[in-house]
Amino acid sequence: MAEFATIAGLEALVRGSTLAAFPLLMYRAWEDAQRVSELYFAIGLISLLTALAVPMLAQRLQRRWVYVIGLLFYVLGAALGVLGGKWVAVALLCNTMAAATSFVCFNAYVLDHVAKTEFARLESLRMFYGSLGWVIGPALGVYLLRYWNGAPFLMAGLGASAILFFIWKIRLGNGRVMSRQEAGGSHPWVYLQRFFRQPRLIGGWLFAVMRSCGWWFYFVYLGIFAVQNGLGDSVGGIATSVANMGLVTAPLLFRWVQRRSVRSAIRAGFLVGGLCFLLATLLSSLPWATVGVLVLGSYCLVLLDVCAGLPFLMSVKPSERTEMSAVYSSFRDVSGILSPGLAWLVLQFTNVSGVFAAGGCALLVAWAIAGKLHPHLGVPGAKRVRKALPD
Repeated sequence: MAEFATIAGLEALVRGSTLAAFPLLMYRAWEDAQRVSELYFAIGLISLLTALAVPMLAQRLQRRWVYVIGLLFYVLGAALGVLGGKWVAVALLCNTMAAATSFVCFNAYVLDHVAKTEFARLESLRMFYGSLGWVIGPALGVYLLRYWNGAPFLMAGLGASAILFFIWKIRLGNGRVMSRQEAGGSHPWVYLQRFFRQPRLIGGWLFAVMRSCGWWFYFVYLGIFAVQNGLGDSVGGIATSVANMGLVTAPLLFRWVQRRSVRSAIRAGFLVGGLCFLLATLLSSLPWATVGVLVLGSYCLVLLDVCAGLPFLMSVKPSERTEMSAVYSSFRDVSGILSPGLAWLVLQFTNVSGVFAAGGCALLVAWAIAGKLHPHLGVPGAKRVRKALPD
C-alpha cells in the first residue's frame, strides 16, 4: 500500500507544480476568460476519449506499457510548456491525456492489489503522501513564473521521470485480470453498456464528477477572478496551496468518516461546499472575502476526496476492474467538459463570480442524490445496527 501512496505523492508533485500556472498562462496568452473556457472544453473532450480507449490499448500493449506511455505524455507536456506562449494549450492537452491514462492504470493496479476494506485507508494515505506536492507545488509554480515561465514545467518533467523510475523499480507487472479478458471485452461500447446497467456504479461516478467540478471551478476560475479584481497573479497559486493543505488532515477525516458513515460524510461535504460556493458569488464585491469563503469550501472538497469515490470502488466486480477503472477515471474528463462548458455559458451573462454560483448548484445537486445512498455503506458488518424484523 505504501508503494501506491508513493506513486500518488510523486504524481501530486507533477500535477501540482503546473496546476495554478496553466490557467494564468492561458489567460495571459489569450486575455479572454471565455476563450480559456473553450480551450479547456475541447481538451476535456479529447481527454475523455483517451480515458475510454485505455482498456483497448492495455489489452494490446499490456497495462505496464500503457502506464509508461501515459507518464511520457507528462514529460512531453513539460517540454511543450517550456516553449511558452500558445504552446501552453498543447502542453495542457498532453498533461490531461497523461493524467487520464495513468489514473486508469493506477486504479486498476489498486483494485488488483488492495482489499475493498482497505480502500478508504489507501485514499487517506494517498492524499497524505500527496499533500506536499499539492501544497507546495501550486504556490511555488506561480512564484517561479516571475523568473521563468518554463520553471513549473521543468519540475513536472522531473517528477514524471521519477515516477517512471519508481514503477520499474517495484515491478508492478501487467495486472491479474488482463490475461483473462475475453476478446472484445475491452471495447468502450461493451463495458459502457455494463456500466449503465449498474445504478450503484452510476451514482458513485456522479459523485466523483460533481466533486471534480467543484475543484475545477476553484483551481481555474479563482485565479482569473483574483487577476480581474486586482488581487495579483500570486493569489490563485497561494489559494490553491492553502486549499491543498487540507490533504494533511486526510487521515483524521478518514477516522471521522469511520465513526459516522460514508453517506453522512458525502452529504456533509456536498452541502457545506455548495453553500460556500454560493456565498462566494454573493460576496463577489468583496474580493478577499470571496477568496476566503472559497478556501473554506475547498476543505469540504478535501473531505469528498476521502470518501466520495468509495461508493464506486466498493461496487466494482473483480472481473471488470480495468474497464470500470477507465469509466471511473473519466470523471476528471467529464468534469473537464462540463465545468468549462457551464462556465462559458454563465460568462455570456455575468462575470467570473457567477461561475462559483454554478459550481455551488452542482454540489447541491450531488447532495440531493447522495440522500439515496445506503446509510450503512462502508460500515463494517459487525457495527451495523439492524432493525428487528416485524413478527
